[in-house]
Amino acid sequence: MGFEIEYKSIESVSGPLVVVKSVRRAAYNELVRITLQNGESKLGQVLDTSDGLAVVQVFGGTEGINIDKTSVTFLGDTFKFGVSEDMLGRIFDGQGRPIDIKAEVITEKKMDVNGLPINPSAREMPTDFIETGISTIDGLITLVRGQKLPIFSGAGLQHNELAAQIAKQARVHGSEDFAVVFAGIGITYDDANYFIEEFRTAGSLRRSVAFMNLANDPSIERILTPRLALTTAEFLAFEKGLHVLVILNDMTNYAEALRELSSARDEVPGRRGYPGYMYTDLASIYERAGIIKNKKGSITQLNVVTMPGDDVTHPIPDLTGYITEGQIFLSRDLANKGIYPPINPLGSLSRLMNKGIGTGKTREDHKGVADQLFGAYAKAQDAKNLSAIVGTEALGDIDRTYLKFGDEFEKTFIGQETKERRGIDETLDIGWRLLSMLPESELTRISVEHIKKYKK
Repeated sequence: MGFEIEYKSIESVSGPLVVVKSVRRAAYNELVRITLQNGESKLGQVLDTSDGLAVVQVFGGTEGINIDKTSVTFLGDTFKFGVSEDMLGRIFDGQGRPIDIKAEVITEKKMDVNGLPINPSAREMPTDFIETGISTIDGLITLVRGQKLPIFSGAGLQHNELAAQIAKQARVHGSEDFAVVFAGIGITYDDANYFIEEFRTAGSLRRSVAFMNLANDPSIERILTPRLALTTAEFLAFEKGLHVLVILNDMTNYAEALRELSSARDEVPGRRGYPGYMYTDLASIYERAGIIKNKKGSITQLNVVTMPGDDVTHPIPDLTGYITEGQIFLSRDLANKGIYPPINPLGSLSRLMNKGIGTGKTREDHKGVADQLFGAYAKAQDAKNLSAIVGTEALGDIDRTYLKFGDEFEKTFIGQETKERRGIDETLDIGWRLLSMLPESELTRISVEHIKKYKK
């Protein structure tokens, strides 16, 4: 802890911000303790300093702050969070305080919540397959250990169920050192309770750490919550050697809090009122995923982004897509058909997929099957669009075959209604059964050797 200086010179309070005057030697990101008249204290962080003024971002809201009777103590250090392996199995609020019935966590180490960027030269290329048990992801949008892959969803779609299922089922082949860090950002009480109960009933809470920032918590707390989760993940991964899957749900709520903070600072707004630095800010979170050379552990990110108005060009999903390595796209059309999970393969992409599949990782025929299923489903959609114009009776035999393939593909490959866990071999075998509906002359993306070996 650095040298502490106390001031009673608050100039103004605006939203989540407190402006303190006559401040000397305040530093960017310096931790601040705000003591109210009744003795209650709040934490804050310095956002800006100039001409003796310090702008402090208050965590937990600014209610009860009296300009004349509140003291502000600059602690001479950045915001550090106490982490420990004992955090596994525990539930915390959005400020990192335990909210389960257990005792306080015994801290092993204190780490800066802002983290440090991974030197590009120290990064290792992600190449290991993470099995989620969900056919559409494992077979067609393969998640690779160390990757950052967002889930693009919409209001009312089943992203909560999907995120909980992945958290319960995900595993790295050949390793038991796997953990999940979940951060609920601005979620409802019912959603928070749903995730906790899902983890508990599945027995996966013992290998999970959960941070819950609720919708009725101060919105500025949402700036802190994902950073606490990632700081915990970095400790478990790079200090304890675990493979950590971080699920941040929902980054749209985070971006809304960022816009609120920017507005309180009277900054010039960018696209749709979001700050011009939102790309950089989101990157400071997403880029904390990866693998470091000569370190056993890794951090993989799945970030839920609910697209306002289902608009994929909205600034939040748009900027997220630039930073991350693909996306899992949830379809409202599939959801309306009653298909779960409603993942649309044609709108989804995993840019690192080819690094994590194949012989010794999944199966030798994986790439060929995935390419053929993608191509066949795309042709099925073309046939469906054509039939809407000319009618099914006017279609040729091959187009009608693709129509049947498309329906069966959605029901049996995309659809996992019972939320059962599928291994990669089962997923690929289902793919082969579907491809057997097509004439062999249509299987142009799979080698003859694999057709002879695997085609049922």
